[in-house]
Amino acid sequence: MKSHSGLEEVFRQTGFADFKWINADQIVVAQWVRFKCTFGCSSYGRNASCPPNVPEVAVCREFFGGYRTAVLFRIHEQLDDPESRGQWSAKVNSRLLEVERSVFLAGYHKAFQTFMDECQLCKECTAERTTCLRPSESRPGPESLGVDVFATVRSAGYPIEVLTDSLQAMNRYAILLVE
Repeated sequence: MKSHSGLEEVFRQTGFADFKWINADQIVVAQWVRFKCTFGCSSYGRNASCPPNVPEVAVCREFFGGYRTAVLFRIHEQLDDPESRGQWSAKVNSRLLEVERSVFLAGYHKAFQTFMDECQLCKECTAERTTCLRPSESRPGPESLGVDVFATVRSAGYPIEVLTDSLQAMNRYAILLVE
């Protein structure tokens, strides 16, 4: 895959040194992921960038199909206090927005960044896209768009495991679509 060394420097300067370029067709989109959001996530219906406030899985699949190139960012999380996860996620997601903006300004007009988790930019979410307080900054996480993160990152050679304890170190992943 063609290297984009200027972009890679932006990634590193923003604190994302662990990344891999992939073909966008390696992003696995599956309906079962949306069912896990709907019937297993406590944030369902409570976040403006999560289901049911995002497009249907078929539309998400078509969206990813409009790209040839993507970047997987691996974000390693080791928190001593799981209660601080929201604040940590908001900071990471803000830095991911900086990456998207820099890539856009470098001439990649279709640049689109997913967060590595639900949005969490605001302390309290309005829970509706139409009333989102930061609509130009809010982004969905990969799972919100139906991405099978396990299959996608494993095909790229990254580690991912089911965790059984909230204090276990976690590998989180964000996707940057570049075109």
